[in-house]
Amino acid sequence: MGDHVTFLAALPAERKAELTATSDAAGLRRLAQHAALIAGAGGLIAAQVPGWWLLVPLQGIALVFLFTLEHECTHRTPFRSAALNDAVGRVAGTAIFLPFSWFRAFHLAHHRFTNLPGQDPELDSPKPETVGQWLRHVSGLGVWRSQAAVILRLALGRERARYLPPRALPRMRREARAMLGLYALAAASLLWSPLVLWVWLVPLLVGQPFLRLYLLAEHGDCPRVASMFENTRTTFTNRLVRFLAWNMPYHVEHHVFPAVPFHKLPELHRLMRRELRVTAPGYAAFTRTYLARRRVGGRAGGPPGTTDQRPAPPPPRA
Repeated sequence: MGDHVTFLAALPAERKAELTATSDAAGLRRLAQHAALIAGAGGLIAAQVPGWWLLVPLQGIALVFLFTLEHECTHRTPFRSAALNDAVGRVAGTAIFLPFSWFRAFHLAHHRFTNLPGQDPELDSPKPETVGQWLRHVSGLGVWRSQAAVILRLALGRERARYLPPRALPRMRREARAMLGLYALAAASLLWSPLVLWVWLVPLLVGQPFLRLYLLAEHGDCPRVASMFENTRTTFTNRLVRFLAWNMPYHVEHHVFPAVPFHKLPELHRLMRRELRVTAPGYAAFTRTYLARRRVGGRAGGPPGTTDQRPAPPPPRA
């Protein structure tokens, strides 16, 4: 087995061009489906149909997984139009309290230095090393505090993280201030209606733990090395999760070739599946293994053998 650089170098130019072809139609179709799920669940909650409160977790999961859409928009891959990618990314980021311009810089640094201590900004917030830390992490409360602090620092012009290009700071400041203005209007609406609370804010709080569990599988307990075949995990899961996550469970594939849009990742997986070294047979299985290591004193950053190493199953349909 070679490394990810060798794999990419071996792909013919024609195949690379096919894999990286973006499509407004494919992106808009998936966006319409995701938006319909949010609008449908939100509408039923707003109408207070019998048992509406059972829909709050569904609404929350659909909302928090706008993260994966925003993530893809930072790469400008869901749509052919750069302007459309940026507009959709900003709307998604506003919905989940994650400033789009800031997140683009953060995420591109993560791709450049994936899982490398002192360089990957994702490691600035350490992965949980004990069961107690895992519980706090999965609660999502720390995420809300962190994101609120980032928005405020950006709005005040005080955010100076190492991965932020100075020329982009004025745009980030304007974006953060616009977000705060929208949040102020949403808060004011609570004076006459609890709609925003039950359709948006409470679902976000309820849904965040599901996103935390999902994201932890991407790099948790992967070796701190430069090879994308080792520092990232692909998780085999069902079609519904792949739909909500815009095919990002194919995460090794995404890190090896981030220019590939979400709807081409299953095809890239078919080409790459024999190269995969760090995988999990599902999010429940990953979580059980992750916690088991912590109960016996294991630590993150172990060898690839600490994850499921069974042969990859046949690739599912897109």
